[in-house]
Amino acid sequence: MKLFGTFDVRYTQCTAIFRTLTHKITFVVFLLVLCFLPLIAGEQLLSLLTHIAITSITVLGLMILVGYAGQISLGQSAFMAVGAYASGLLITLCGFPFLLALPCAGLAGGLAGLIFGIPSLRLKGFYLAMATLAASFIIPWLIVWVRPDITGGVYPGLTVPPPVIFGFTFNTETSMFYLVITITLIMIYLAKNITRTRIGRAFVAIRDNDLAAEVLGINIFKYKLMAFFICSVYAGISGALWGHWQRALNPEHFTLMDSVWYLGMVVVGGLGSIMGAVFGAAFIRILEYFVTAVAPILEGWLPEGLAGGYAIYIFVGLGALTFGMSMILFLIFQPRGINHAWRVFLASLRLHPFSD
Repeated sequence: MKLFGTFDVRYTQCTAIFRTLTHKITFVVFLLVLCFLPLIAGEQLLSLLTHIAITSITVLGLMILVGYAGQISLGQSAFMAVGAYASGLLITLCGFPFLLALPCAGLAGGLAGLIFGIPSLRLKGFYLAMATLAASFIIPWLIVWVRPDITGGVYPGLTVPPPVIFGFTFNTETSMFYLVITITLIMIYLAKNITRTRIGRAFVAIRDNDLAAEVLGINIFKYKLMAFFICSVYAGISGALWGHWQRALNPEHFTLMDSVWYLGMVVVGGLGSIMGAVFGAAFIRILEYFVTAVAPILEGWLPEGLAGGYAIYIFVGLGALTFGMSMILFLIFQPRGINHAWRVFLASLRLHPFSD
C-alpha cells in the first residue's frame, strides 16, 4: 500500500531545516534569485535589502534571547555600537583584516552583553529591562568621553574603511549586498542550529518555567548568560557590518529608540521563531521606507502657511505613529506574529481544498 504525505520516524527528521525535496528546491531557487537580483534591481532597492539583512542579524540575536530564553534586553543597539567601533578600530588602528575583525567585533559585543546580563540571575521582566537599559546610556557615554581622540567622539566620529577580502574591496552597493546577504544567511543557519541543540532546548525550558528547569538540572545562571552572550554576538556582527556599510560611525547612530524598534520587530515577526526575526525586520524596515517616501508627498498637501511651521513636527512623528499603530494592530489581530500567519497560509495551500 502506498502512503502519501511526509512522515517522520526520527527526531532528526522533525528538526531538520529542509524536511522535503520541495524545501530544498525552494531554497536553491531563492539563492538564485538573490544572486541575479542586483542585475535588475536599482541601488535604492539594494540599499533597502542590505539594511533589512543587517537588521535581521540584530533581531536574530534578540529572538534567541527574548523568544527562546525568555529574557529581555533594551541594550541591543548599544551592543551594536560596541561591535561597530571594535571592527572599525581594529582595522584602522591595528591593521586587522576584515575577516578577523568581524568575529572579534562579535566577541566584543558578546563580552559587553555578558557584563550587562549578569543581573539576569536575580532580575526578571521589567526590572531586567531596566538593568539592560543602562547599556544604552553607559556604552555611548564611554565612546564619547573616555577616549574621544581614538573613537572620534560625537564629532567628527570614526571613519570606517570598506571591507577588503582577499584583495577585493566591497565599496559598491552591489558588492556590499552580496557580502551582507552571505553573512546573514550564515547567521540564520547558525541561529537555527542553536535552537535545535541541547542549548536551545535549555533556553526554551528556562523561558517556560525557570524554576522547573532548575529542578531538572539546568544551570540557570549559565544558560541565561549564554543567551545574553549569543544575543550580543549577533548585535556586534550586525554593528560591524553596518559600520562598514555606512563608512562612518557616531554614537548618535545607536539610540535607545533603535533598541525598542528591535524588540518591536521580534513581536511583529513572531516570538520563538527564527524566520520571525527576518519577517519582523523586513516588515518594519519596509514600513520605515514607505513612511520616508510618503512624507514629502503628504507635505505637499498641507496648506502653504504650514510648510515652514508645524509640518516638520508632523512628519518627525509620522514614523513613530505608524510604528506604534502597527504594533497595536499586530498585538490585537495577529499576536503570534507574521511567521505564524505565514505557516498557516502554507498549511492551507498544502491541505487545499480541505484547509477549512
